[in-house]
Amino acid sequence: MSLKIRNLAIIAHVDHGKTTLVDQLLQAGGTYRENQEKQERAMDSMDLEREKGITIKAKNTAIHWEGYTINIVDTPGHADFGAEVERVMKMVDGVLLVVDATGGPQAQTRFVLRKALQQGLKPIVVVNKIDRPLSTPEKVHDLVLELFLDLDATEDQFEAPFLYGSARDGYFMDSPEGDRVDCTPLLKKIVEYIPEPDADPEAPFSMLVSNIDWDDYVGRVAIGKVLGGSVKKGDNVWLVRKDGTKKQSKVMKTFSYSGLATHDSEGGTAGTIVGIAAGIEDIDIGDTLGGYAEIEALPFVAIDPPTVQMQFSINDGPLAGKDGKHVTSRAIRDRLMRELKTNISIAVEDTDLSGVFNVSARGAMQIAVLVETMRREGYELLVSRPTVIMRRDEGGQLQEPFETLYVEAPDEYTQGILKGLANRKGLLEHMETEASGRTLIQANIPTRGLIGFETELVNLTSGHGIMSHLFKEYGPHAGDIVTRITGTLVSMEKGLTTTYSLQALEDRGVLFVGPGEEVYTGMLVGENPRAEDLIVNPVKEKHLDNMRSSGKDKSGKLSPPKDFSLERAIEYIEQDELVEATPNHLRLRKRILDPNERKRMAKAAKA
Repeated sequence: MSLKIRNLAIIAHVDHGKTTLVDQLLQAGGTYRENQEKQERAMDSMDLEREKGITIKAKNTAIHWEGYTINIVDTPGHADFGAEVERVMKMVDGVLLVVDATGGPQAQTRFVLRKALQQGLKPIVVVNKIDRPLSTPEKVHDLVLELFLDLDATEDQFEAPFLYGSARDGYFMDSPEGDRVDCTPLLKKIVEYIPEPDADPEAPFSMLVSNIDWDDYVGRVAIGKVLGGSVKKGDNVWLVRKDGTKKQSKVMKTFSYSGLATHDSEGGTAGTIVGIAAGIEDIDIGDTLGGYAEIEALPFVAIDPPTVQMQFSINDGPLAGKDGKHVTSRAIRDRLMRELKTNISIAVEDTDLSGVFNVSARGAMQIAVLVETMRREGYELLVSRPTVIMRRDEGGQLQEPFETLYVEAPDEYTQGILKGLANRKGLLEHMETEASGRTLIQANIPTRGLIGFETELVNLTSGHGIMSHLFKEYGPHAGDIVTRITGTLVSMEKGLTTTYSLQALEDRGVLFVGPGEEVYTGMLVGENPRAEDLIVNPVKEKHLDNMRSSGKDKSGKLSPPKDFSLERAIEYIEQDELVEATPNHLRLRKRILDPNERKRMAKAAKA
């Protein structure tokens, strides 16, 4: 029996247009009515995704076209969210590889494509943005085939069909010179080339849990592709955990994913992607659901290990509790435990210190996204600078994680980039210059050296450099890396900053605060160009006598203070500093606020 179902994932580098492409397919599949306003980048449903222009969570949708159900999973392109990519590969039978007609395949394309090819998935290549002035679709075609060869694609995978078009303008063609009409050629290729699901309608029900959702009425929802049989509300199911333990339960509700919404459904049949609520609190990604007690656990993809760790703790500063609703240690711990339920790529551990938690992940950006989400939910917390997770080998030698780094930038910035990489213990592996005037650099670098490098690259290349990185291996410790050569201006007083005192401090360095802002002892109020910290008073008022008027002081001009995003702030601070994140403020501060206590601790550390 032929299954009129196609399951595919869309993979691409950040900003190559895959989420826009999904918008066009939703349009072609009739998701929007004639008179309904079309939503831009509809699949990026999180506020953070819309602001950053990246996809963070893998999401499902489905379109219906000429009797076929086409299930689409939109995956993240950023390396920090790699675990989201790896698990969806278990739900699909093919991939839509989207590459930019100007830039060609990038590092993240390589990372996700390797995972897809290893799973034996069939690719369709979409060369997007061919309407751009510098597009070179024929060259990109050759680069993609080279990439397939590099990644050991099978002959069948190497023969992948290519389409050319513009997701933004809503047309795709079989060749770059074709007629620019609509999305029909792409939909035809999906139906023709992506195989129907390898699922047996006659077998007993079985499903691998590949994603987890949450429903306010029924709790955790397990999402996956039905590999055998069917499932509906009221069925008895058995859960097999990764460790082999089993638990019986009853299906309370099933969900289907179509258009932009999640719907209650009649159930799921072989080959479809379905959500199942069975009232099992601790059901997890990688577990197996089956329709009979003897069901065996299905194989699950191993995930790249967390390599970066940060500490989350309660806000113990003088301004704690003024801004947020959730400020206690218990509230923060409960929120982190809730995150663990749907985010398999982070780990949370309690520490010996009360109210301090270690959070581990694949990269600093992933943890920054979690902190930013918590701020928006009304939490106040302190976060430390990211540190890498070290190991010891069998001989007791200290080992640290290394990444393969890919940088692309205009030729004139190459020297500065190579110097920056050398300072961060990066070893150049490959460099080539393209006719377009851009240089491609590939280097092997400790994960420690990557912390803060993205911001440095933006500054070095005036925003023209792009980078991406992939976890490579654990290797011998590379030695000390200095990423910040400046000191800070640390407040010695609590109160409101004054224009008078800030004008005096501007000569000492770059300010982080403007006039009229609340500061406290131990808070960082600026950057000192020299390596040491300076203790300063930003709240001093001008004492007036009979001869001076207050008017002159008020008209003093100040440069705008340096503005930090959360990611930039956590990369900027040193180990003895913290970021105070509240719903409305980001403050940088010393771990130990009292200056005398800091001196005592510094002396004790040297002794």
